[in-house]
Amino acid sequence: MYQLIDGKAISDQIKSEIAEEVKQLTANGGKQPHLAVIIVGHDGGSETYVAHKVKACEQVGFKSTRVAFDESVTEELLLAKIQEMNINSDIDGFIVQLPLPPHISEQKVIEAIDYRKDVDGFHPVNVGRMSIGLPCYVSATPSGIMELFRRYQIPTQGKNCVVIGRSNIVGKPVATLMMQKGNPGDATVTVCHSRTKNLKEICRNADIIIAALGSPEFLKEDMVKEGAVVVDVGTTRVPDTSSKTGTRLKGDVDFKQVAPHCSFITPVPGGVGPMTIISLLRNTLAAARKEIY
Repeated sequence: MYQLIDGKAISDQIKSEIAEEVKQLTANGGKQPHLAVIIVGHDGGSETYVAHKVKACEQVGFKSTRVAFDESVTEELLLAKIQEMNINSDIDGFIVQLPLPPHISEQKVIEAIDYRKDVDGFHPVNVGRMSIGLPCYVSATPSGIMELFRRYQIPTQGKNCVVIGRSNIVGKPVATLMMQKGNPGDATVTVCHSRTKNLKEICRNADIIIAALGSPEFLKEDMVKEGAVVVDVGTTRVPDTSSKTGTRLKGDVDFKQVAPHCSFITPVPGGVGPMTIISLLRNTLAAARKEIY
């Protein structure tokens, strides 16, 4: 029988821990951590994410600022706002919610953020530091996955880990973290993607599968060996007439088929998702303490 990895329960536990740390920090004369979020346009998914982030800040005692721009904002104006936040000493960390409209270069925006305030962990300096094991802000989703392994005491040392997906936000960084020395870590990692041959055979040899490709129910029963640990990063909205909203969130794993073969598995929703915001809060707390230079 599989055990469900409950990201919601773990995230609530960590929120309480962070709230306690913030109380102690401010009681000792430290400043209240301050997270700012820039959102461009009116993408429904992005607005929901930002609302969750603002709410989470309230729950742990952070100060938060939300800055919204219309989709028509110029790249120049957005970059000027980023520079303003870089030099604002009251803001400890900030993020620019992705995706951005096509006329704005995401890479230029990411690189414009001071890496010491880059609590999303996307800046090349943070990515580079992570790849060689130096202190840095680790991007939120991979960091959340590692925390789930840690809290559930899932052994990773010497295990065969397959990561499906090679995005800069999840696939590449989680592969790097899984292969690094440490616990969790010390795994033998294979990164698979759309051009990988014999994907089914590779997955069937995996002790741990991290599915992060954004293709609903891609991972099927015949791709998973008995007792594997499966982490589902996918969040795709698919039409569903039985739902009030007319859509339902689906992961990259065919849960009903795959779960009976697993030792541990994350659900969607309620698995990796809640941990992403937690990682952002932890990075902001580290920024407030000036732990990353």
